[in-house]
Amino acid sequence: MKSYLSLIPLSAKVRKRQNRMTLLCIVFAVFLVTSIFSMADMGFQMEQARLLEKHRNMTIQDMLNGSMAQTLFLTAAVLFLLVLIAGVLMISSTLNTTVTQRTRFFGMMRCIGMSKEQIVRFVRLEALNWCKTAVPVGIVLGIIFTWGLCAVLRFLVGEEFSNIPLFGISIIGIISGAAAGVITVLLAAGSPARRAAKVSPVTAVSGDLENPRQPRHAVNTHSFRIETALGIHHAVAAKKNLMLIAGSFALSIILFLSFLVLIDFIGYLIPQSSGTADISISSGDGANSIDKELLDTVNGMEGIKHAFGRRSKLDVPATIGENNCMIDIISYDEFELECLSKDKLLRKGSRITKVYGSSQYVLATWDKDSTLEIGDKIWVNNEELEIAGLLKYDPFSSDGMTNGKVTLITSGDAFIRLTGIADYSLLMVQTTNDISEGEIDAIRNMAGGKYIFSDRRDERTTGVYTAFVFCVYGFLAIIALVAVLNVINHISMGVSARIKQYGAMRAVGMDERQVTRMIAAEAFTYAATGCIAGCVVGLLISKWLYNFLIKAHFSYAVWNAPIVPLFGILLFVFATVIAAVYAPAKRMRNMEITEIINEL
Repeated sequence: MKSYLSLIPLSAKVRKRQNRMTLLCIVFAVFLVTSIFSMADMGFQMEQARLLEKHRNMTIQDMLNGSMAQTLFLTAAVLFLLVLIAGVLMISSTLNTTVTQRTRFFGMMRCIGMSKEQIVRFVRLEALNWCKTAVPVGIVLGIIFTWGLCAVLRFLVGEEFSNIPLFGISIIGIISGAAAGVITVLLAAGSPARRAAKVSPVTAVSGDLENPRQPRHAVNTHSFRIETALGIHHAVAAKKNLMLIAGSFALSIILFLSFLVLIDFIGYLIPQSSGTADISISSGDGANSIDKELLDTVNGMEGIKHAFGRRSKLDVPATIGENNCMIDIISYDEFELECLSKDKLLRKGSRITKVYGSSQYVLATWDKDSTLEIGDKIWVNNEELEIAGLLKYDPFSSDGMTNGKVTLITSGDAFIRLTGIADYSLLMVQTTNDISEGEIDAIRNMAGGKYIFSDRRDERTTGVYTAFVFCVYGFLAIIALVAVLNVINHISMGVSARIKQYGAMRAVGMDERQVTRMIAAEAFTYAATGCIAGCVVGLLISKWLYNFLIKAHFSYAVWNAPIVPLFGILLFVFATVIAAVYAPAKRMRNMEITEIINEL
């Protein structure tokens, strides 16, 4: 052996099984970053092709300065930072446990003359040695995933993604993925390397780095059983390890809550409505001059999913309380009323079922400055109407604000009863995907020159919205998978590190169930600490992100604590802990006590 560094490949072979989870963490970090930057690059190339086709004289610099490119790569950079933090936390916790398991090894290296600086270098190079395998694997998986996602966007989503490259190789993605792997490992190895350097030659005799100091107080067994108290003590005794593992739990929850805000932001930025029309026919002067029979004719044609219309009457005299004012009244057909409920556009407490038919109930637009409440009475044409529900914003204004204007939404029958007007001011049509151009021309001919015909099929944003949401949920799924692997890895390695302690406890009378409870108590202590920190910090960040991304641009938006999703992620965390405890507990049950005691 020419150098102590020659031990690194030998150690990697001997500890191949123990290093498997750490390698997986590095692979996932590289895979995520490679995929994120590769998809950003593919999106830029798609936009580049579209703009070059539209503007032949554009340069690459012009495109890089565009909002599309800046948005894509800024988002990728933020995700890169988040993945880096998650990777550092997970790999650091694994390395800390590995150092603890090899206390005697580092102590013996000190005995034969290895300095603290050499120990630090050894641990860091050992960690970097994993990158030789993990980085290429992560990059290849990232490229394959990018190809698959591009194929899904191109052939299943289509529309705006019909020109996205299928088998593109992103140099930016490869470099970013490799950099993420190396930087993550170097940052993660720093603290464990310094910890290993602190091992003295004397410690090699005891082999115990986890608790080098003698405990000052006995374990508290007044509140818990002895095995539960010991499990909690094992978790809280190593403060740095507790911070790393609990921090990993907390970061997973913070990322989850943050990405929920991103999904909301996409919803506001690219709003999706069940009542969005592909074709509209409107009267030129805004009057109710479209014959109601035209709606029935269009509704019976081939290639039509839904056809519905609106009637409107503006500046109608009304009395609200003791105040006289002018209001707008707009009718919704039954289908469009159903869309309000389906799209969750009504405020809590609204009863839209009262509005159907020729009823005395109406809906009203609302914003934070509105004084209207559910149950308020409004007098129109000597008839009393009651507000049965409020919309979350004003869909008839450009900014979603009512600006002090009262707008009522009625059913078609109620509108006819109030105003005596049966014809429409606007017809809206939703078409099937296979509608022919001949059928579109037939509808256009019906409108003739009397009405304004608008074909809005090219304005569909369903594909873009679906693609963004798919990517966000896919990223969340990978975060969840990495969190699961991290928990399972740490619990398994923690049991391995204390195998002699557990053997001694079994020898003095602790049964299999007590050992299982002890392992579970330690795992749940990590989870509970991480969940509390994650919920507190995550909700604060969620609100801040919501205000920064959404409320600053959509003044009618209101942040609500995501109670149901948060409850779901907490259940997922604790279910993961239960699953992580099973394998180590089973290993302990199947291990002979004498096998462990002989090594003491």
